[in-house]
Amino acid sequence: MRADHLRDLRLLSEIETSEAVTQRGLSKRLDIALGLTNLYLKRLVKKGYVKVVNIQKNRIRYLITPQGIAEKSRLTYEYLQYSLQLYQRARAILRARFYALAAQGRKRMVFYGVGEAAELAYLCAREIDLELVGVVDADHAGSRFLDHTVLDPSMLPKLEYDCVVVTSFGDGEASRRRLEELGIPGDAVVTLKV
Repeated sequence: MRADHLRDLRLLSEIETSEAVTQRGLSKRLDIALGLTNLYLKRLVKKGYVKVVNIQKNRIRYLITPQGIAEKSRLTYEYLQYSLQLYQRARAILRARFYALAAQGRKRMVFYGVGEAAELAYLCAREIDLELVGVVDADHAGSRFLDHTVLDPSMLPKLEYDCVVVTSFGDGEASRRRLEELGIPGDAVVTLKV
């Protein structure tokens, strides 16, 4: 999904759901600079998706128009399609990686990192009958990840595993280096990046 479409969807959603929308409030909620928020709102007004109503001399109100509602619906559909395609691609990557691990006899794994990639990895691991023996993440140690307590990475040497899976679709090389610094052999680290 294009970044400008996602931004417009977020703006239209905020305007539709909030009674008293201000540029400053939109700027903070969407983490966009105030000047850019002004520019983006002007574009939505020009396209006919948003109407500006003066309620006081120095106060205005933003209202989503019927055209804006239609555009928001179209963008929502586009976002759902994009999300489903992303999920399917991620799942295919995970399944291929995990089938390869199972074929090598590497069935006991530790996840390095929590988040959406880890959740999807967990579902794929369960499908393939791989065993998750632990989850480590320095930033979330002590919290829960599904049915596991997240451990500090320093606990890795105490776990029995065949591999450590970096559960992030980003660049796993920095994580690989951190794990190697903890004494984890490079061939025991599996990244998800293609």
